[in-house]
Amino acid sequence: MSNKSLGVLIVGVVLALIGWNSFYIVLQTERAVLLRFGKIENANVAPGLHIKIPVVNEVRKFDGRLLTLDSQTQRFLTLEKKAVMVDAYAKWRIADPERFYTATSGNKLVADERLARRLDAGLRDQFGKRTLHEVVSGERDALMADITGLLDKAARRELGIEVLDVRVKAIDLPKEVNRSVFERMATEREREAREHRAKGREQAEGIRADADRQRRVIVAEAYRESEEIRGEGDAKAAALYADAYNKNPEFYAFYRSLQAYRQSLSDKGDVLVLDPDSEFFRYLKQAKP
Repeated sequence: MSNKSLGVLIVGVVLALIGWNSFYIVLQTERAVLLRFGKIENANVAPGLHIKIPVVNEVRKFDGRLLTLDSQTQRFLTLEKKAVMVDAYAKWRIADPERFYTATSGNKLVADERLARRLDAGLRDQFGKRTLHEVVSGERDALMADITGLLDKAARRELGIEVLDVRVKAIDLPKEVNRSVFERMATEREREAREHRAKGREQAEGIRADADRQRRVIVAEAYRESEEIRGEGDAKAAALYADAYNKNPEFYAFYRSLQAYRQSLSDKGDVLVLDPDSEFFRYLKQAKP
């Protein structure tokens, strides 16, 4: 190959490289700025195919999609000076490519670091204005809306970033507080259990006292009824005896004597010391042959 042919080849390669480097493409998911000797010439290059001057112009492209900043779990104090551990995240994207490039040199890590500091400061400020109940349930939505608005305003002004949403993923108590809370809850549950047991014993005593009272009333009523029945029986028996006596007094006296003999002489071990002429043996004397 001659020197002339080699020179033509080299010139062709250089022209091809220059032509290749003269075109660039910006995707729909990207944001870009065009620089001229390091200074911004076009602050917001539209998506599509574009031409630039090699060496003179430089294109810096950034991710234009929605990005997520995961904040590290931080310790904040509420209005009543109670410590909480907060885990949050923010959704953001580039709103002003020129300001974003000027503030961060197009470095996402720098943007995340500066935005994270702003997010932590906003969370600390908002948690310090609210009680524990409000940040956990009462005003959680309002808290996140306030942080989103304040962070978006500051990020647009300083970083050219649009903050679309800030969310609190979890709110926990510190480990040392968790233990004290658990112990306090256990103590409270034990106190409630003692109260329930005391109420149960009180109710049991009341039930037993009522049962004893009802038992005494029932026994007394039964005894009264039994005495009334027994009295009525005795009265009827006395009436029958009296009627029998009036019909045949002699036979009645004889029958009563036999009953007395049966009851008195039923046990062979009994010993009676009586006068043989006693009235008790009247019918026995009459029974002699």
